[in-house]
Amino acid sequence: MKVLAVVSSKGGVGKTTVTANLACALARQGRTVVVLDLDPQNALGLHFGINPSEFRGISRASLAQQSWKSVVFESRTGVYVLPYGVVNEDDRDRFEHLIETRLFWLRDHLQELNLPPDAVVLLDTPPGPSVYLKQALAEAHLALVVVLADAASYAALPLMQRLVQTYCAGQPNFSEALYVVNQTNNSRQLSKDVSNVIRSSFGDRVVGIIHQDQSVGDALANDLCVLDYESGSQAANDFRACAEKIAQRLPTRNATA
Repeated sequence: MKVLAVVSSKGGVGKTTVTANLACALARQGRTVVVLDLDPQNALGLHFGINPSEFRGISRASLAQQSWKSVVFESRTGVYVLPYGVVNEDDRDRFEHLIETRLFWLRDHLQELNLPPDAVVLLDTPPGPSVYLKQALAEAHLALVVVLADAASYAALPLMQRLVQTYCAGQPNFSEALYVVNQTNNSRQLSKDVSNVIRSSFGDRVVGIIHQDQSVGDALANDLCVLDYESGSQAANDFRACAEKIAQRLPTRNATA
């Protein structure tokens, strides 16, 4: 099992959309893929057709000391989904306190799932510092930093670099931080300039340039990933290319967890 933490310094960068579509692209490679929603917004399941009023999820299961196996949804794309779930504010506070007091909370639950060695787990985290991010980065083999090709996202990058360094330093399984530039628009000079600066700064660690594409939003409206909704679109091609580059940094199918 390899763990990929999808992170961002700020909100509004399309991190959850990137998580969902990369999961679909990785699953099409024949891998066992699990997506885990660590964001209280509970939006990841929408990309896989899970009703937003579905209250089951890792939050309630954790509070009830239940196995996460009881809240796994298998999507029609073949991706296994663990939603955050619906909780009130009091329960969310109790859940976050539980996470803070259990150092290996995430590790213990992932191990309990008994996933095969070739499984890839994508963790969708809230933007910026949080108890969820700390747990996710502590277990990550790879961190995938999602940014927009704009000045605000670029200015916020040092914060995420510091957080990755803080939580991943010394972790024996951690490999590297990778970068995805989302919603690039080649008709805008600023977007092209920021994309070029990021590629110049991080080289081959930039594993994805995802172009702005109406098909991504249309796919979500139809509870589909863009690869299923419009497989020949620019965004679908971008996500496939990104998934291939990520796969090159993952172990071979026969490697042990």
